[in-house]
Amino acid sequence: MSTRMLRSEQAARVARGLSSPLLLSSALLLGSLLASRTAQAYRPFDGTDGDVADTGEFELELGPIHYAQEGKEKFFLTPTVLNLGVIPRMELVLDFVPLYPERGGPTVVSDTDVFAKFLLRSGVLQEESGPSIALEAGPLVPEVNGQKGFGASVNLIVSEQWGWLTLHLNNEGELSRKDLDFAWATNLIGELDVGSKLRPVAELGFEIEPSSGAKGYTALGGVIWSVTEGFDLDAAARVGRLDGERAFEARLGLTWAVPVWGAVEVDEPAGGQSASR
Repeated sequence: MSTRMLRSEQAARVARGLSSPLLLSSALLLGSLLASRTAQAYRPFDGTDGDVADTGEFELELGPIHYAQEGKEKFFLTPTVLNLGVIPRMELVLDFVPLYPERGGPTVVSDTDVFAKFLLRSGVLQEESGPSIALEAGPLVPEVNGQKGFGASVNLIVSEQWGWLTLHLNNEGELSRKDLDFAWATNLIGELDVGSKLRPVAELGFEIEPSSGAKGYTALGGVIWSVTEGFDLDAAARVGRLDGERAFEARLGLTWAVPVWGAVEVDEPAGGQSASR
């Protein structure tokens, strides 16, 4: 999730100390965005919300156009999240992030993981009173052309709403792949309901890896456009700083949800006929 900035910056520092172009390229590819997940379970954020997909609903979250720069290093990436509601109050989540260095080289499929997300308490996001609370947890699995070994992550999410403002607080602990180094990340998402299909959004993040002492701070601003039922577009810019290095990321993506099994009831049209999908 959000600890990927820590990992990529560490890799960049190692890479800058290598003289061979081949070694440099390999270090950047293997180190950038490793050992942590990008939980774009709610685009365009690093964090997610206290909700799960309905039973039988499939949701695709795709960032086909992402550009990132950390220090002097530049790369393109395509964050992908697949969600499937398997039983009431629970969804399965599959994450992966193909990474394409600007200078060329082999593609790395990083941030690979498989999670289960449980709705612990129904609340405002389920049209009930009080906070919505969810827990997302599972293994970090070996990457393609990246870091081997397994890790683990657990994230407690609390969502609350006050009139036109909705907040989502993420608190995530993570053990990195192979070395099992501990990292902690906190993200606060804010959404404004301005009475239109365009919704301004923002996110603040803090992350720390105690073993190395690395810390990261991020801020994101953007919009979500609800194009139609089950289909949203998003655009955002994210800036950050870690140990004196600046980072920037431009994000453009979509979220598409569709029922896979089970009928979904809709309003009965004029003439007494009914329909389902």
